[in-house]
Order: sequence, then C-alpha cells, then structure tokens
Amino acid sequence: MLLIITLLLPLAGGAAMALLRFPSDRARHVYVEAVTLVTSALLFTLLATHYGERVAVAELLRGMELAFRVDGPGAVFAGLVGVLWPMASLYAFEYMMHEERRNAFFTWYTMSYGVTLAVALAANLFTLYIAYECLTLVTLPLVTHKEDAASIRAGRRYLTYSITGAAMGFISLGMCLAWGQSLEFTLGGGLRPEALPLAAQVLQAVFLLGFIGFGTKAAVFPMHAWLPSASVAPTPVTALLHAVAVVNAGAFAVIRLIYDVYGAAFLRGSWAGDAALCLSCFTILFASAMAVREQHLKRRLAYSTVSNLSYMLMGACLMTPAGMAGALTHLVCHGIMKITLFYCAGAILVRSGKEYVQELRGFGRVMPFTCAVFTVGAVAMVGIPPLCGFTSKWSLLTAAAALGGWRGPLAIATLMISAVLTAVYLFNVVFQLYFCPLEAEVSGKLDPTWRMKLPLGILCVLMLALGVCAGPLTAFLRDAAAGLV
Repeated sequence: MLLIITLLLPLAGGAAMALLRFPSDRARHVYVEAVTLVTSALLFTLLATHYGERVAVAELLRGMELAFRVDGPGAVFAGLVGVLWPMASLYAFEYMMHEERRNAFFTWYTMSYGVTLAVALAANLFTLYIAYECLTLVTLPLVTHKEDAASIRAGRRYLTYSITGAAMGFISLGMCLAWGQSLEFTLGGGLRPEALPLAAQVLQAVFLLGFIGFGTKAAVFPMHAWLPSASVAPTPVTALLHAVAVVNAGAFAVIRLIYDVYGAAFLRGSWAGDAALCLSCFTILFASAMAVREQHLKRRLAYSTVSNLSYMLMGACLMTPAGMAGALTHLVCHGIMKITLFYCAGAILVRSGKEYVQELRGFGRVMPFTCAVFTVGAVAMVGIPPLCGFTSKWSLLTAAAALGGWRGPLAIATLMISAVLTAVYLFNVVFQLYFCPLEAEVSGKLDPTWRMKLPLGILCVLMLALGVCAGPLTAFLRDAAAGLV
C-alpha cells in the first residue's frame, strides 16, 4: 500500500486545497511544503524498501490493467522528481507572492506531483498512457494561470499539440495490444515473435507514430511549438514544464516505448528507427539555432530545452544499452541544470521585471548570487567538466562512438555542433551579466530572499556532485539499461 499512498497523497493533498481556507499565505506554504516533503519521504522509502514491487489497481479491459511497479528506469525518473519538487515548491512561494489566485495555483501544482510519479512508476503502456494524458489535464490550468490573452493562446496550443500526440500514441498502444504478448514493460519488448515477420513494416510505421506522439511532450520536431509559447506562464510553471515533469515524462515515455514495448532489437537498423534518430538530431540542431537568435531569456531557455530533450531521444534511438543509459543520464542531469537556469531567469524577472537578454547588462553587480548560479548552470549545460553536463554528454558521446555505420558519426557530429551553439546562446547571457555596463536606472541589491537562494544553492551542489561523483549514478543506469536492476 505504500506505493498507492505515495501516489495519492499529493493528489488528495492538492485537491483538498480547493476546500480549505488558509488564514494566511504562510499557512498555505507550510501545508504545501509538508505535503510535498512527506510525499518525497514516502517515495524514497518506497524506492529503498519495495524495489521491484508491483501493485495492480484494476483491469479496465482485457489486457489493459492499471498497475504500478518500482523498477530501474522508473526509479531514476521518480527519484529526480522527488528531489526537485520540494525545492520547486519552496521557490514558488516567493515567486507567487504578488500573483493572483495563489490557492488555485498550488492546488494544481501539488496535484501535478502525484501524476508525474504515476508516469514514472507505471508498470505497463496502458497505465503510462493514462497518467501521461492526466498530466496534460493537471498542468493546463498552470499554463493558463494568468488568464490573459497570451496565456490562453499558450494553453490552447499546448492542448492542441497534446491531444494530437495522444491520438498518435493511442494508435501505437492499440497496435501493441493487438500484436504484443502484453502491454507490460519488459526489457527487450513484448511483441509476439510470430507477429514480427507478418506485420514488421506496419509495426515500424506505428512505432514512428508513437515516437512522435509520446515525443510531443518532449517537444520533438514538428511537435515542439507549444514549449516556447508556454514560457508566458509563471516561472515555477515553466520550470516544472521545461525541466522536471512534462518534458521529462515525454522523453521517459519514448525510452519505455523503444526498450520495453517494441524492443531495441526489433527497431535497430529499421527505417523507422533511423527516421526517429534523424528526427532527433534535426531537432537538436534546429532548436539550438533558434535559441541563438531568440532574445527573450525564458524563450531562449525553452528552445534550449527542446534541443536537450532530443539529446535523450537521440540516445534512446541508438538502440543500444549504452544509448539508453546515456539518455537516462541526461534526463537526470538536464533536469537539474535547466531548472537552475529557469529559476535564475525567474528571480531576475520577479526582482527587476527584466525579460530580455539585452536588459541584463551589468546585472552581475546587483544580483551577484543569482548571476553566479546562472553562470554555473551555463557552464554545466555546455558540458564543461567537472559539472554534471559533462557526465551526461560524455555518456551520449561514448554510446554514439561505439555504434558502427553512419548513425554513430551522425550523433557525434550533432553533439559537437550543438555544444558550440549552446556555448554561444548561454555565454552570450553571461557576457551581458558581467562584461557590460549597468543601466543607470538599476541600482541596489536585487538578489532574492532565502526561499529562492536555498534551492539555487542546493542545485549548484547537485550539479557539482553529479560531475565529480558520477560513478554510482552511471553504474546504476548501466545496470538498469542492461536489465540487471
């Protein structure tokens, strides 16, 4: 029952906020942080003591069972969410102080935690699909929270892309139900051997539909446009969308689809697998180029997210255990790096009202802590040691180097070109912060309070720790990719 309680607590705790009347913002903050911390404590207890446990909730139709399980890939995603969500809530308290409808915001924000954990701990494709679509429903009110014209447009676009992706994913789910032994996640895939000679081409085409459908939340081209437009939402929401929950859920679903549903052996060398790899590489370079030309800071970071999500998809599309391990490594490291950068952008916005790169000239003098953390995050994102970005990009690079034919060199060239473009669009911001004169109208110390500084400081420590002491994480991910844990 521990697994079920862990999933239900943030859902019930968030929903209860619609009925509760808090005497002050402080009381609401204590309640939200308590629910979040208890959920994370239960989650890590679950991962430590109930590894491998499976819980079936209900069988809705034959072969379509709602079930949850703690396994290697799920533990990686759930663990990342469990670490980052309490810090995300703490950061949101200060950011949302001057926003309206704060109770509604934290209601949906807390419920999103439970749905994200449901995605991570799904035991089969049907459960993953249900949780994946529920994630759209609980995050939509967060995207449209401001209720202005830009937010409504962003929400409409987010919903349109998500529904389109859901339809494509549902076709893939239906074909897997028809041609598979079960929808249960099994390393190597669950397709019936006798079906492969008869329906190989159809299954490959349907896989590509599923790749794009589930990859919609991972913003794979051409389903990427919703992500930059969602940057109009409050920064705690964009950080949630772009670094922790929604986008990682998309990448995680694709990893499951390749390795645990269709099977890498079936897809390796197929036209569908090659198309998915090429689409991922194109998305990386396209989004990196778009980030270079984008001058709005949050949208620049959003395009960076589009690019880095396809790092994970590219690693998964190498169809090797090393590629899967590299994709999972980047899922963890990118989540930490990108939430750091978005939190710095949010701190600048809420303390100064500045949104564009050119407006940040000389901000290193008035926001020294925030700008220092942004610089650390930028260095990590480029992939410079000893920070965690080097760990994940090196894992992807070595996985690509071990692959023969044209696929390995394509992935390596994509990684190298993207690294250069990443340095251009992030170090350009750092240059504005430290090497340009401060505007006369900006003065005083603008760094935020401890509620924003504490998460940023912890994230800096995590980026360094996962770079210097990456051995245990990478070893665990290699074992998970090999099916040993």
